[in-house]
Amino acid sequence: MGKIIFFEDRNFQGRSYECSSDSSDLHQHVGQCNSIRVENGCWMIYERPNYTGHQYYLQKGEYPEYQRWMGFNDCVRSCRMIQPHRGSQQIKIFEKEDFKGQMKEFSSDCSNVQEELQYNNIHSCNVLQGNWIFYEEPNYKGRQYLLRPGEYRKFSDWGAVNGKVGSFRPILDTY
Repeated sequence: MGKIIFFEDRNFQGRSYECSSDSSDLHQHVGQCNSIRVENGCWMIYERPNYTGHQYYLQKGEYPEYQRWMGFNDCVRSCRMIQPHRGSQQIKIFEKEDFKGQMKEFSSDCSNVQEELQYNNIHSCNVLQGNWIFYEEPNYKGRQYLLRPGEYRKFSDWGAVNGKVGSFRPILDTY
């Protein structure tokens, strides 16, 4: 069971809202979010309602100001708990849309897509096992995208505006 607490002010001050499941619209509970405490579980928080906008992956810990989770501002409007996956992780990466072009399969992280694949645009993928995070920049930096098991025929299927992926890794069971 996961638990995340959103605070309107920095350093866990001001009005707060405790959440233990997915929430598509947090605005009715907190107007802004300047700090977060994750007591249990792994979470993806979103800048906009209905799990859209910039995404940020958070695991157990304290985030006393939005810069700690690499946020651009104090806007958090929805959150999704990431169910733990026990067992192996597996993803197939494709160079082109609709599972075309070069393909490579991964079962662990990739800190630099350009070095590993000789290209840094991923246009489709198939998540076979586990949950994965794509990062726009190498070494797990930049915009983040949650990919759960399923087929992603084009980059917009995972919420990106282009196919630029600099690194990626599976979300490992942290319970």
